[in-house]
Amino acid sequence: MFKSSSGRVVARRFLTTTASAVQQSGPTASASLFIDSVFPTQIGRFDFRRYVGFFLQDSLVQKVESTLSAYKSHGFKVESIEPHQKDGGVFVKFSYVASEQVDAQTIERELQQALQRKSMPTWLGTPGGRPWLVKGGPWIEDMNRYPSSILKVSFDGPDVNEETLYRTLRPFGRIKELSPPTPGAAGLLRFSTATFSRTHSAAIARNVLHGYSIPSGTSVTTLRTSYQAPIQAHAIRDFMGKHPKIVLPVLFTLLATITYAIFDPVRTLLVQGKVEQWFDLRENEVYLWLRTNTFDRIYSTSLPHGSSGDVWKERKDAEEAIEAYLRDLPTTVAFVHGPQGSGKTTMLNSMLHGSERRVLTVDCLALLKATSDTQLVDALANQTGYWPVFSFFNSVSNLIDLASVGLIGQKAGFSSSLTEQLHDILSVTTEALSNVGSSHRRKTDKQAKKAEKAKKATPPRPSNDTTSVSEKAAAGLSENSADSDVSPPTSHHNHASPEAVSSLPIVIIKNYQLKGGPLRDETLTAIASWAATLAENRIAHVIVVSDNRENMKRIAKALPAKPLVVIGLDDADSESAMAFVQQKLKDADVNVELNANQAKVVEKLGGRASDLETLIHKIRSGLTVEDAVEDIINRGVGEIQKSAFGDDAEDAKNLPWTRQQAWAVLRKLAKSPEISYSELLLDFPFKGDEQPLRNMEQAELISMGTEKSGRPSTVRPGKPIYRSVFQRLVQDPGFQASQDLAFNEKIIASSDATVKSCEDELSRLRDMGADSGWTGTFGVGVLSSRMNYLLEKMKDAQAKIEKLEKDNKGLKKVLMSVDVRASK
Repeated sequence: MFKSSSGRVVARRFLTTTASAVQQSGPTASASLFIDSVFPTQIGRFDFRRYVGFFLQDSLVQKVESTLSAYKSHGFKVESIEPHQKDGGVFVKFSYVASEQVDAQTIERELQQALQRKSMPTWLGTPGGRPWLVKGGPWIEDMNRYPSSILKVSFDGPDVNEETLYRTLRPFGRIKELSPPTPGAAGLLRFSTATFSRTHSAAIARNVLHGYSIPSGTSVTTLRTSYQAPIQAHAIRDFMGKHPKIVLPVLFTLLATITYAIFDPVRTLLVQGKVEQWFDLRENEVYLWLRTNTFDRIYSTSLPHGSSGDVWKERKDAEEAIEAYLRDLPTTVAFVHGPQGSGKTTMLNSMLHGSERRVLTVDCLALLKATSDTQLVDALANQTGYWPVFSFFNSVSNLIDLASVGLIGQKAGFSSSLTEQLHDILSVTTEALSNVGSSHRRKTDKQAKKAEKAKKATPPRPSNDTTSVSEKAAAGLSENSADSDVSPPTSHHNHASPEAVSSLPIVIIKNYQLKGGPLRDETLTAIASWAATLAENRIAHVIVVSDNRENMKRIAKALPAKPLVVIGLDDADSESAMAFVQQKLKDADVNVELNANQAKVVEKLGGRASDLETLIHKIRSGLTVEDAVEDIINRGVGEIQKSAFGDDAEDAKNLPWTRQQAWAVLRKLAKSPEISYSELLLDFPFKGDEQPLRNMEQAELISMGTEKSGRPSTVRPGKPIYRSVFQRLVQDPGFQASQDLAFNEKIIASSDATVKSCEDELSRLRDMGADSGWTGTFGVGVLSSRMNYLLEKMKDAQAKIEKLEKDNKGLKKVLMSVDVRASK
């Protein structure tokens, strides 16, 4: 039996105070009382009211002792007081002098009458609590069985009928429901459950009636009481398992609601923070002030306002077109295209550097490298600032959908497709961009109001009538500009205020290309639709950057009613390239005057910005112009040998073209800067197969010029420098001999196959009655015409074989001589 230390002290102290009571003659009997409401009833593990009972336990037990000591009838004597805090009461064991007229129930009635004048103490300090005679045996335990309004009454013996059980339980409080006896599991007692209106009533009944014996016919039934939780163990799990058609849709709706109500606002705020650069230390005002007043004063990083962009006429035209697009409210998308390395990204960065416009950059190259939905979603979320991302939930949702098909015959709808996931991220990003524009517009409006107040506070200066009229006209125009709803879209577009335009963010979509991984189509389509939405709703200026003009078709499809602003950035001409190099060297304080010979050497690089930047870097590192250009060409030779021909024969098998096809293109472009697409396509080794040429274009070995209809017309080197690289490879005796030898072998094999097929057909024609001598004399008839055609074809093929075999002998000698020189 559990007894607290304070309980034992109180019991001994109570005994000493009652020992001097008047002793009465007769037999002595003992019983127990349960006094309720002394402590708070603990309804769970996290019911913190129990700590109040711990602090007040000693004082409350003393007050119970003092109250009971006032009753001295029938030799009443307290033997012990045992707190039972979990059920909110105390057990009091007492003794008394029994007689025919006095029993335990008499003591209970008299105590209850006496306590009407002086109530039992409670933890709240309010009147309450009464003594209850314990009819069974006190059971004090400290298990995690907390009081509940549902009392489980088990029958150790025959079942007790419902009426008898109700009369037994009703004195402790109102009963809302009483179940009939229910059979338990094998080996367990049958039981009934009584649902009280109050948990307090169930607690009293449990402590008073546990172990109580009730006569039931000729036998006796002992009641075993315990609490039953309102929600049974596994009840929720069992309900979900039995009603999946109800539970799964409700659970999905609940999760979607929580996501929309809690996570989406957080994600929108974080995307806005990324665009506004809230989390970028370099944009912090304190950091900027410290850098301006410390580091920048010691190390001046300011570069001269060079005119390198001005000397590049092609780039200057593209910059002016982009600036014109950014000066008006967006109604369409700007598509900037140009070969890789032409300086598209550098141009945009230089234009937007130092601008107050907020920029969000999405790099499609990183997205297209993804090999799974999870990688793609994570990459897009990382670029836009979308967080939190629960990528693993989608995998779990797919498993749940598979399980639900087996359970209910249909998907539960938990999983979402890749398109839906991308749409969710881009929708949140759209809302964040709209918030960015609104916040900047409010900021500019606030600054304008302050400026207007300052202007009104300044005394007006005298002015002539003409100036006054012009100011009034300007004021009238400003007031009428707000009435944009009744104006046509073109008028609103043309009269947009600079503040409204400058407050819009800029979205740059880089590397928008048709080549990529398995998720290319879904990704590019989603981004194209998003770009169209931003432009049509005038949320942001959208600039799409691509290496090929053909990539704009998907963007144009998303904006069918409005043409794109197409801006091309081509390689610079010789004059612009030379001026660009000289200006860059001048900005870097490198005094190099290019003479005529050096200028001719630089022309080999063409006008590709990346190659010109490499040249400038090498000259700054100490190389001469000739050595720098030679080093760039040699590096290009190595790159072409690896990318176009492979390291070895095994590596060449993985290329999307053959070595003979690459050599045919390279040899012709070494002779001419531009060749006919149709002539190249129809000749050996392509024979009308254009896919290898398309693959070469994607690998940037070649570039194709198109007609207005979009049909390819010409083929050029992928970079201007490749013309010199191709020439260097063709002029390499060993490399040229090996490639020509392999190329000739392919032609010889094809011609040999032609000869054999002609021989077989001529043999069949002779069997059909054709005479070669007769046909040669008269040349009439179908068979004779066919034989003459085959003979001519055989003659041409045989002549080609003889010529190529003769050439191959010379090529083999060249290879042998090259090997001899290499061995020396």
